[in-house]
Amino acid sequence: MTQPLDRSAGEVPVVTVPDNPTLHERFNGWLYAVVTTNPPRGHVDGLTKALVLTRAAVLPMTLVAGLLAGLLAVRQPGFSTGYFLLALLGIVLAHVANNVMNDLFDSDVGQDTASYPRAQYAPHPILSGLTTRRQLAAIALAINLADLAIMIVLAAARGPWVLAFGIGGFLLSAAYTAPPLRLKKRGLGELDVFITWGPLMVGGTYFSATGHLPWEVWAAGLPYALLCTAVLMGKHTDKIPFDAPLRIRTVPVLLGRVRALAVTRGLIAGYYVLLVAAVAAQCLPWPALLGLVSIPAARQVWGPLTKAAPETKPRGFPVWPLWYAAWAFLHTRNAGGLLVAGVALAAIFDVTAF
Repeated sequence: MTQPLDRSAGEVPVVTVPDNPTLHERFNGWLYAVVTTNPPRGHVDGLTKALVLTRAAVLPMTLVAGLLAGLLAVRQPGFSTGYFLLALLGIVLAHVANNVMNDLFDSDVGQDTASYPRAQYAPHPILSGLTTRRQLAAIALAINLADLAIMIVLAAARGPWVLAFGIGGFLLSAAYTAPPLRLKKRGLGELDVFITWGPLMVGGTYFSATGHLPWEVWAAGLPYALLCTAVLMGKHTDKIPFDAPLRIRTVPVLLGRVRALAVTRGLIAGYYVLLVAAVAAQCLPWPALLGLVSIPAARQVWGPLTKAAPETKPRGFPVWPLWYAAWAFLHTRNAGGLLVAGVALAAIFDVTAF
């Protein structure tokens, strides 16, 4: 018996874009690419191709980190809207560059093949023929040069600490998959993500926006960093059968599926504990407790994160064979949105935490 689509689980009906599409049909195709990382059926224009190639579906994780920093900074002395927006653009471009470089380096070392999950849940830029290796390398170089220009402008305005954030972020991004370090292969990829989406992105964006960085901001970014790490834990748990034979020792490979899922659930629960602790310590304003409204979403994903993944692709599931990652991302998207909404209310009504 065919099961109905469950949109709460990320199942999305396939979109078809005809030749000579209307603007509305183009928009539906772009939205489908953003939601699923896959192109729609039929007509694929340049923007759709770019959205798929850069894995734009996961960029909201970075937008939330940047918006969190900006909303904490907006009423602080020295805040500059222009520098904040420039820093926000910088971290989004850095995430795009990271996605592109991961595909490039994993292809170079022979990890990404037609049978590896990266080529199954979405078209691989090189393997699918979306682009060539040379073109992908040129894209990565162009994005990193744009980020370099942003870093230089911000460093000239705010001082050399911007260089520490920018260079540190680039090194962690490249070392995630690039030889010789390949942090992901050595069980350090999860720590890399925690540091990047917490202290580096939140702290670096706040500093760029204001020119100073109180310790409270470091702590304010930690709850959300746990959510981003949970997404990677879910993804690496999905990939255990593929990574273990290749001796890619991610944390889930080292722990095994059952314990890795327990850690993933612990990271999700830890988000709520740290959120309350950050408010109690006056690192986040009390309206940030709006983030607790996402607890029902956590309960929704809890079940799938305690069981074995389905043996076959559920009908309409867009990112198969990723299963745990989809559920963790669903929670992170909901929880992150509510956290930003709460901090936005604090900024609007001038409720400061520190």
